[in-house]
Amino acid sequence: MNKQKSISEHISTYANHLRLEEKSTATIEKYLRDLRNFTHWLDGREITKERAAEWKAHLTEQGYAPASVNAMLSALNGLLDFLGLGDCRVKFLKLQRRMFRDDSRDLTRSDYDALTAAARAQGKARLALLMETICATGIRVSEVRYITVEAAKDGRAEIALKGKIRVILLPNKLCRKLLKYAKKNKTASGEIFLTRNGTSLSRRQIWAEMKGLCRAAGVTASKVFPHNFRHLFATAFYRASRDIVKLADVLGHSSIETTRIYLLTSGAEHQRQLDRLGLVS
Repeated sequence: MNKQKSISEHISTYANHLRLEEKSTATIEKYLRDLRNFTHWLDGREITKERAAEWKAHLTEQGYAPASVNAMLSALNGLLDFLGLGDCRVKFLKLQRRMFRDDSRDLTRSDYDALTAAARAQGKARLALLMETICATGIRVSEVRYITVEAAKDGRAEIALKGKIRVILLPNKLCRKLLKYAKKNKTASGEIFLTRNGTSLSRRQIWAEMKGLCRAAGVTASKVFPHNFRHLFATAFYRASRDIVKLADVLGHSSIETTRIYLLTSGAEHQRQLDRLGLVS
């Protein structure tokens, strides 16, 4: 590592490297946030194997969930490799495979219906249609920009993200609603979901607008975020098809293990399955 450059300068150079690697904006922001936290903790000291391990212990002591610790370590290890300090890498915490998901963050169909109804009642047609689009297709919030007038006319959208290109089909009813909305807003081509100024909706804006519906919809705020609509789609799709391989393709997952996480049963459902075994007299 060039010692003439500060760690902040190295992180800035690394950020440019991540962009060239075509990492998503959200991933880059997350990495940079974690690396700045590491830099603050390091407080001007030299990066060593021992200090990297101390950072790992520090995160654990601070009460971060194991998965969060590993995510932060991934950011650090990536930077260390970039700087030629691979011998300073730290091992991830070992996680036991989860058997069921946290019910408190489980967005149900009734929650979804309440949210879309609340959006319509408040005259927020764009938000209601956006939630329907994410939930009916399983797209990521970063993929909303690929929902275009052309895609709605063709009944399919071509999504290029994370170095991969995949085609997703759009339900006929959704296409009709998208085209009707586009026509009303005089959008003849290109992206359908735009701000008043004609720019793309940001992740932050979408997140904030969804959170703003919670009280009126009577839905716990911790359940309401874009990715949870994607989870709801995955659950509904799998129940209808029982085809995890196809679901992985639709969601754009490289590994079925990632898809499996989406299909974990709730704690209550897992409990019912145990009770049905009838193994206690």
